[in-house]
Amino acid sequence: MKNYGDLETMINRTEQEAKILTIDIETSPIVAYTWGPMWEANLIKVIKEGNIMCYSAKWLNGNQVTKGLIDYKGYKKGIVNDSKIIKDIHRLLDEADIVVTQNGVAFDSKYITTRFIANGLQPPSPYKNVDTALAARRLLKLPSNALDNIGKYFGLGEKMEHEGFALWEKCMAGDIKAWRKMKEYNEQDVKLTEKVYLKLRPFMKTHPNVTAYQGVIPTKEKLPTGDCPKCGSDHTQGRGYATNSTTTYARAQCQDCGGWYHYGKPVKRLFKPGINA
Repeated sequence: MKNYGDLETMINRTEQEAKILTIDIETSPIVAYTWGPMWEANLIKVIKEGNIMCYSAKWLNGNQVTKGLIDYKGYKKGIVNDSKIIKDIHRLLDEADIVVTQNGVAFDSKYITTRFIANGLQPPSPYKNVDTALAARRLLKLPSNALDNIGKYFGLGEKMEHEGFALWEKCMAGDIKAWRKMKEYNEQDVKLTEKVYLKLRPFMKTHPNVTAYQGVIPTKEKLPTGDCPKCGSDHTQGRGYATNSTTTYARAQCQDCGGWYHYGKPVKRLFKPGINA
Protein backbone atom coordinates (compact mmCIF):
# COMPACT_ATOMS: atom_id res chain seq x y z
CA MET A 1 0.00 0.00 0.00
CA LYS A 2 1.02 3.63 -0.49
CA ASN A 3 3.37 5.07 2.14
CA TYR A 4 1.49 7.85 3.92
CA GLY A 5 4.31 9.07 6.13
CA ASP A 6 6.55 7.83 8.88
CA LEU A 7 5.46 8.24 12.50
CA GLU A 8 9.00 8.37 13.88
CA THR A 9 9.83 11.28 11.56
CA MET A 10 6.69 13.02 12.81
CA ILE A 11 7.65 12.49 16.47
CA ASN A 12 11.34 13.35 16.27
CA ARG A 13 11.06 16.98 15.19
CA THR A 14 13.87 19.31 16.25
CA GLU A 15 12.41 22.72 15.36
CA GLN A 16 12.04 25.06 18.33
CA GLU A 17 9.00 27.03 17.15
CA ALA A 18 5.48 26.27 18.34
CA LYS A 19 4.55 22.78 17.18
CA ILE A 20 1.16 23.04 15.43
CA LEU A 21 -0.49 19.74 14.54
CA THR A 22 -3.60 19.29 12.38
CA ILE A 23 -5.35 15.97 13.01
CA ASP A 24 -8.52 14.15 11.95
CA ILE A 25 -9.89 10.71 12.81
CA GLU A 26 -12.32 8.28 11.18
CA THR A 27 -14.32 6.03 13.47
CA SER A 28 -16.34 2.83 13.26
CA PRO A 29 -20.11 3.01 13.89
CA ILE A 30 -21.88 2.06 17.10
CA VAL A 31 -23.75 -1.24 16.78
CA ALA A 32 -27.06 -1.12 18.68
CA TYR A 33 -30.66 -2.24 18.85
CA THR A 34 -33.34 0.32 18.01
CA TRP A 35 -37.09 0.33 17.40
CA GLY A 36 -36.53 2.96 14.69
CA PRO A 37 -37.51 4.94 12.72
CA MET A 38 -34.21 5.26 10.82
CA TRP A 39 -33.95 9.04 11.26
CA GLU A 40 -34.04 8.82 15.06
CA ALA A 41 -31.04 7.69 17.12
CA ASN A 42 -33.26 6.18 19.79
CA LEU A 43 -31.06 3.30 20.92
CA ILE A 44 -32.42 0.54 23.12
CA LYS A 45 -29.17 -1.26 23.79
CA VAL A 46 -25.61 -0.74 22.56
CA ILE A 47 -24.07 -4.00 21.36
CA LYS A 48 -20.66 -2.63 20.37
CA GLU A 49 -19.05 0.75 20.89
CA GLY A 50 -17.25 2.51 18.06
CA ASN A 51 -13.44 2.69 17.80
CA ILE A 52 -10.91 4.74 15.84
CA MET A 53 -10.33 3.16 12.42
CA CYS A 54 -7.96 5.66 10.83
CA TYR A 55 -6.17 8.93 11.56
CA SER A 56 -4.18 11.51 9.64
CA ALA A 57 -1.94 14.15 11.24
CA LYS A 58 0.24 16.88 9.77
CA TRP A 59 2.70 19.36 11.26
CA LEU A 60 2.16 22.87 9.97
CA ASN A 61 4.30 23.25 6.82
CA GLY A 62 5.79 19.84 7.58
CA ASN A 63 5.37 16.07 7.43
CA GLN A 64 2.08 14.19 7.37
CA VAL A 65 1.29 10.64 8.48
CA THR A 66 -1.89 8.68 7.73
CA LYS A 67 -2.52 5.22 9.19
CA GLY A 68 -5.45 2.84 9.37
CA LEU A 69 -5.97 -0.30 11.42
CA ILE A 70 -4.86 -2.34 8.41
CA ASP A 71 -1.33 -0.90 8.79
CA TYR A 72 -0.78 -2.48 12.22
CA LYS A 73 0.64 -5.89 12.92
CA GLY A 74 -2.02 -8.38 13.97
CA TYR A 75 -4.85 -6.73 12.00
CA LYS A 76 -7.66 -9.14 11.17
CA LYS A 77 -10.64 -8.67 8.88
CA GLY A 78 -13.81 -7.74 10.73
CA ILE A 79 -11.96 -6.82 13.94
CA VAL A 80 -11.94 -3.15 14.95
CA ASN A 81 -9.40 -2.70 17.77
CA ASP A 82 -7.76 0.71 18.21
CA SER A 83 -5.37 -0.20 21.07
CA LYS A 84 -2.32 0.32 18.80
CA ILE A 85 -3.53 3.22 16.69
CA ILE A 86 -4.51 5.23 19.79
CA LYS A 87 -0.95 4.97 21.14
CA ASP A 88 0.37 6.60 17.95
CA ILE A 89 -2.15 9.41 18.28
CA HIS A 90 -1.14 9.85 21.94
CA ARG A 91 2.54 10.22 20.96
CA LEU A 92 1.72 12.91 18.40
CA LEU A 93 -0.52 14.91 20.72
CA ASP A 94 2.10 14.64 23.45
CA GLU A 95 4.52 16.48 21.12
CA ALA A 96 2.08 19.18 20.01
CA ASP A 97 1.74 22.70 21.43
CA ILE A 98 -1.33 23.60 19.37
CA VAL A 99 -3.77 21.12 17.83
CA VAL A 100 -5.95 22.16 14.87
CA THR A 101 -9.15 20.28 14.02
CA GLN A 102 -12.40 20.75 12.13
CA ASN A 103 -15.20 20.23 14.66
CA GLY A 104 -12.63 18.65 16.97
CA VAL A 105 -13.81 20.33 20.18
CA ALA A 106 -17.24 18.70 19.84
CA PHE A 107 -16.10 15.37 18.36
CA ASP A 108 -12.45 14.40 17.64
CA SER A 109 -10.89 15.62 20.90
CA LYS A 110 -13.60 14.06 23.07
CA TYR A 111 -13.53 10.80 21.11
CA ILE A 112 -9.74 10.59 21.34
CA THR A 113 -9.78 11.31 25.09
CA THR A 114 -12.42 8.62 25.56
CA ARG A 115 -10.25 6.08 23.75
CA PHE A 116 -7.17 7.17 25.75
CA ILE A 117 -8.98 6.39 28.99
CA ALA A 118 -10.47 3.14 27.63
CA ASN A 119 -6.98 1.98 26.65
CA GLY A 120 -5.42 2.89 30.00
CA LEU A 121 -3.33 5.83 28.77
CA GLN A 122 -2.44 8.88 30.85
CA PRO A 123 -3.13 12.39 29.52
CA PRO A 124 -0.69 13.65 26.87
CA SER A 125 1.16 16.88 27.68
CA PRO A 126 -1.30 19.82 27.56
CA TYR A 127 -1.87 21.62 24.29
CA LYS A 128 -4.09 24.42 22.97
CA ASN A 129 -7.09 23.63 20.75
CA VAL A 130 -7.95 25.55 17.59
CA ASP A 131 -11.21 24.40 15.97
CA THR A 132 -11.78 25.74 12.44
CA ALA A 133 -15.50 24.93 12.62
CA LEU A 134 -15.92 27.06 15.75
CA ALA A 135 -13.80 29.82 14.19
CA ALA A 136 -15.99 29.78 11.07
CA ARG A 137 -19.16 30.09 13.17
CA ARG A 138 -17.73 33.08 15.02
CA LEU A 139 -16.18 34.85 12.03
CA LEU A 140 -18.09 33.96 8.88
CA LYS A 141 -21.57 34.15 7.40
CA LEU A 142 -21.76 31.12 5.11
CA PRO A 143 -24.62 28.82 4.08
CA SER A 144 -22.69 26.03 5.84
CA ASN A 145 -19.63 25.89 8.08
CA ALA A 146 -18.82 22.35 6.95
CA LEU A 147 -15.23 21.81 5.84
CA ASP A 148 -16.18 21.10 2.23
CA ASN A 149 -18.23 24.27 1.95
CA ILE A 150 -15.57 26.51 3.53
CA GLY A 151 -12.90 25.03 1.26
CA LYS A 152 -14.95 25.57 -1.89
CA TYR A 153 -16.05 29.08 -0.90
CA PHE A 154 -12.49 30.33 -0.50
CA GLY A 155 -11.09 28.30 -3.40
CA LEU A 156 -8.92 26.14 -1.13
CA GLY A 157 -10.10 22.76 -2.41
CA GLU A 158 -12.75 20.28 -1.34
CA LYS A 159 -13.25 17.00 0.47
CA MET A 160 -12.66 13.82 -1.51
CA GLU A 161 -15.80 12.13 -2.77
CA HIS A 162 -16.59 8.55 -1.74
CA GLU A 163 -19.53 6.15 -1.76
CA GLY A 164 -20.69 6.97 1.77
CA PHE A 165 -21.20 4.45 4.56
CA ALA A 166 -20.48 1.61 2.15
CA LEU A 167 -16.80 2.64 2.36
CA TRP A 168 -16.82 2.06 6.13
CA GLU A 169 -18.53 -1.31 5.67
CA LYS A 170 -15.91 -2.41 3.12
CA CYS A 171 -13.06 -1.32 5.41
CA MET A 172 -14.53 -3.22 8.35
CA ALA A 173 -14.75 -6.28 6.03
CA GLY A 174 -11.03 -5.93 5.25
CA ASP A 175 -11.24 -4.61 1.68
CA ILE A 176 -7.72 -3.33 0.87
CA LYS A 177 -8.91 -0.95 -1.88
CA ALA A 178 -11.47 0.51 0.51
CA TRP A 179 -8.81 1.04 3.16
CA ARG A 180 -6.64 2.84 0.62
CA LYS A 181 -9.52 5.14 -0.24
CA MET A 182 -10.36 5.72 3.43
CA LYS A 183 -6.77 6.82 4.09
CA GLU A 184 -6.76 9.12 1.05
CA TYR A 185 -10.04 10.64 2.23
CA ASN A 186 -8.68 11.13 5.75
CA GLU A 187 -5.44 12.62 4.45
CA GLN A 188 -7.27 15.11 2.22
CA ASP A 189 -9.43 16.27 5.14
CA VAL A 190 -6.31 17.18 7.11
CA LYS A 191 -4.70 19.03 4.21
CA LEU A 192 -7.90 21.00 3.63
CA THR A 193 -8.32 21.73 7.35
CA GLU A 194 -4.80 23.16 7.47
CA LYS A 195 -5.55 25.41 4.49
CA VAL A 196 -8.76 26.65 6.12
CA TYR A 197 -6.87 27.23 9.38
CA LEU A 198 -4.25 29.38 7.66
CA LYS A 199 -6.93 31.35 5.83
CA LEU A 200 -8.87 32.11 9.03
CA ARG A 201 -5.96 32.48 11.46
CA PRO A 202 -5.31 36.23 10.89
CA PHE A 203 -8.93 36.93 11.88
CA MET A 204 -8.96 34.77 15.04
CA LYS A 205 -9.06 36.95 18.15
CA THR A 206 -8.37 34.11 20.60
CA HIS A 207 -5.63 32.24 18.73
CA PRO A 208 -2.88 30.94 21.07
CA ASN A 209 0.22 33.13 21.21
CA VAL A 210 2.85 31.18 19.25
CA THR A 211 5.67 33.40 20.52
CA ALA A 212 5.01 32.00 24.00
CA TYR A 213 6.84 28.85 22.85
CA GLN A 214 9.97 30.70 21.72
CA GLY A 215 12.96 32.13 23.56
CA VAL A 216 12.49 30.26 26.85
CA ILE A 217 15.59 30.21 29.07
CA PRO A 218 15.57 26.79 30.81
CA THR A 219 16.52 27.00 34.48
CA LYS A 220 19.53 24.95 35.59
CA GLU A 221 18.32 24.55 39.14
CA LYS A 222 15.95 21.77 40.09
CA LEU A 223 12.75 23.42 41.26
CA PRO A 224 10.46 21.72 43.75
CA THR A 225 7.39 20.66 41.78
CA GLY A 226 5.14 20.46 44.83
CA ASP A 227 2.30 17.99 45.39
CA CYS A 228 -0.08 17.17 42.55
CA PRO A 229 -3.07 19.55 42.79
CA LYS A 230 -5.36 16.85 41.35
CA CYS A 231 -4.64 13.88 43.63
CA GLY A 232 -2.25 15.23 46.29
CA SER A 233 0.60 12.84 45.44
CA ASP A 234 4.19 13.96 45.99
CA HIS A 235 5.39 11.57 43.26
CA THR A 236 5.77 14.24 40.57
CA GLN A 237 8.22 15.03 37.78
CA GLY A 238 9.16 18.29 36.07
CA ARG A 239 8.40 18.07 32.33
CA GLY A 240 8.95 21.07 30.11
CA TYR A 241 6.92 24.26 30.12
CA ALA A 242 3.31 25.45 30.14
CA THR A 243 2.36 28.69 28.40
CA ASN A 244 -0.50 31.12 28.11
CA SER A 245 -0.73 34.29 26.03
CA THR A 246 1.78 36.22 28.16
CA THR A 247 3.55 33.87 30.60
CA THR A 248 5.59 30.67 30.64
CA TYR A 249 5.79 28.39 33.68
CA ALA A 250 7.67 25.19 34.49
CA ARG A 251 5.40 22.19 33.98
CA ALA A 252 5.09 18.90 35.85
CA GLN A 253 3.27 15.60 35.55
CA CYS A 254 2.06 13.49 38.45
CA GLN A 255 3.57 10.00 38.23
CA ASP A 256 0.59 8.49 40.05
CA CYS A 257 -2.58 9.91 38.46
CA GLY A 258 -0.91 11.26 35.31
CA GLY A 259 -2.32 14.77 35.72
CA TRP A 260 -0.44 17.86 34.45
CA TYR A 261 0.05 21.23 36.19
CA HIS A 262 2.46 24.16 36.24
CA TYR A 263 4.43 25.39 39.23
CA GLY A 264 6.86 28.02 40.48
CA LYS A 265 7.47 31.55 39.25
CA PRO A 266 7.20 32.55 35.57
CA VAL A 267 10.16 31.39 33.46
CA LYS A 268 12.26 34.07 31.77
CA ARG A 269 12.25 34.47 28.00
CA LEU A 270 14.94 35.80 25.72
CA PHE A 271 12.42 38.34 24.41
CA LYS A 272 8.90 39.52 25.08
CA PRO A 273 6.03 38.05 23.03
CA GLY A 274 5.58 39.92 19.78
CA ILE A 275 8.94 41.70 19.97
CA ASN A 276 11.94 40.50 17.99
CA ALA A 277 15.03 39.46 19.93
